[in-house]
Amino acid sequence: MKWEELYHARRNSKDQQLTPNAETVRTSYIRDYDRLIFSTAFRRLQNKTQVFPLPGAVFVHNRLTHSLEVASVGRSLGKAVGEMIAKLFTEHSAPYDFYKNELQSVIAAACLAHDIGNPPFGHSGEEAIRLFFTELSSDKRTFLSDHLSPNQLCDFDFFEGNANAFRLLTHPFNEDESSFKLTYATLAAIIKYPCTSSKGFDKNSQLIATKKSGFFDSEVATYQQIAATFNIPEHPNFTSVYARHPFVYLTEAADDICYRVMDLEDAHRLNLINLSSFQELFLPFFERETGYNHVNTIHEKLVKIKDDNQKVQYIRARWIGLMISKLSQAFLQEEKALLEGGLQKDLLKCLPEYEQGLIKKINTFSFEKIYNSRVVLEIENAGFNVIGGLLKEFVQAVMTPNELRSEKLLRLLPQQFLITKQRAFLYNDVQSVVDYVSGMTDLYALDLYRKITGITIPEIR
Repeated sequence: MKWEELYHARRNSKDQQLTPNAETVRTSYIRDYDRLIFSTAFRRLQNKTQVFPLPGAVFVHNRLTHSLEVASVGRSLGKAVGEMIAKLFTEHSAPYDFYKNELQSVIAAACLAHDIGNPPFGHSGEEAIRLFFTELSSDKRTFLSDHLSPNQLCDFDFFEGNANAFRLLTHPFNEDESSFKLTYATLAAIIKYPCTSSKGFDKNSQLIATKKSGFFDSEVATYQQIAATFNIPEHPNFTSVYARHPFVYLTEAADDICYRVMDLEDAHRLNLINLSSFQELFLPFFERETGYNHVNTIHEKLVKIKDDNQKVQYIRARWIGLMISKLSQAFLQEEKALLEGGLQKDLLKCLPEYEQGLIKKINTFSFEKIYNSRVVLEIENAGFNVIGGLLKEFVQAVMTPNELRSEKLLRLLPQQFLITKQRAFLYNDVQSVVDYVSGMTDLYALDLYRKITGITIPEIR
C-alpha cells in the first residue's frame, strides 16, 4: 500500500462521486463528520449503555459521550500523524494537502462512527445476540441452516458490532441508497477486522484482522470495492481476509486510550474505586518522562487541586495527551509494517515494554474492579433477557410469517426494515430483525419487551 493511494473522497453512493467536494468550508471529509453527528443512529447512542447503567444519580458515560470523546482524541492523533506524513510529499501536492489538512477529519469521523452499530445494554449486547442464535432449538437451527449459507449463519452466530456499524453506514435499508453516503476513506478507517464472519474469531491465525469480523455476507461486495479502491491486499493464505487499512490503527488507538481511562474515571465517580487506586494506575506513566510531563510536575499541580474528581480529571487529561504523543510516534515508527499490511498488533502494543506493563495493570484492574462489579453484571444480565426475549419473538415470526401472531408482530417493525416473508430471502428477513433490535436504545428495548410479552399492557391514547 502507498500513502498517496490510501485516501479518496469517492462516496458509497450510486453516483460514485470521483472528485472531492469543491466547497472550501466543508470538505468531503468534514461532511462525513457532519452527516454522522446529525444522524438518528448517532443520537440513539445517548441511551445506549457504555459500561455502567443509565440513567443514574451520577452522570457516567453512555455510547454517545464516549464516541464524542474518542472522536476528539482521534482528531488529535490524525493531526499529529498527518503532519508527519505530509512531510513525505511536495508542499501543496494532493497527498500533502490531504495529510496536512484532512486526515484529522477522516479519523474524527471514523471515531464518531466506531460504536454506531453496537446493540443496547453495553458489552453484553453483542454476546446476547450470538447466544440467542447458537442456543436455538435443534429444529430452528436446522431450519436456518437449510436456508442460509454457512457464512450467513455465522453473521448471526458471531454477531459483531463493528460489522454491524459497516452495515448500518452502507446498507440502503429499503431506500434507494444509504442515507450516509460516506467517503471510502472514512469507511475504510472503521473496519478493524477486515474479514467475513466465517473467517473471523480465529485465534489460531495469529492475524489481527481475524480477531473478530468486519463485514457481514450482505456487505462483502461493498467492502471489496473499497479494498480495490485503496489497493488493500487480500491475505495470501486466507481468502476473504484482508490487510488492515493503516488509518484503522488510529481509530482503534483513540478508542483504546479513551475507554481505559474514562471507564476508571466513571468508576471513581461511582465510588467503586478511590483516588489512590486511580493515581497508582496512571502516574507511573510519567515517572520516566522529563520536563512538563515529569511525575513531579504532575504532583505539584495535584496538591493545589482540592476536589478528588478534579484531580482525576487532571490526571486523565495529562495521560491522554501523553498517549496521543506516544502513539502517533509509534504509528510512524511502524510505517513499513503498516504499508505492507503486516502489523499484527494494535498501537498500544507497540509501546516500550515498561509502558505495556502499565497498560496490562490497567486491563487487569478494570476487569476485576469494574467489568465484574455488581452494577455492571446486573445491566448485562438484564440485556441478555431483554435482547434474547425480543429476538425470540421476532425471529419466530420471521420463520412462521403467515401465522396470525407473527403477522401482528412483524407489523411492529418500522418500514425501513423490510420483511419479504419469502424463504429465498430468509437471511435478509432475519437481518432486518437483528437490525431493528440492535438499533434500539436501552429504554426502547426494555419498553417493547415488556409490552410484547404482556409484562406491561400498552395504554390506549
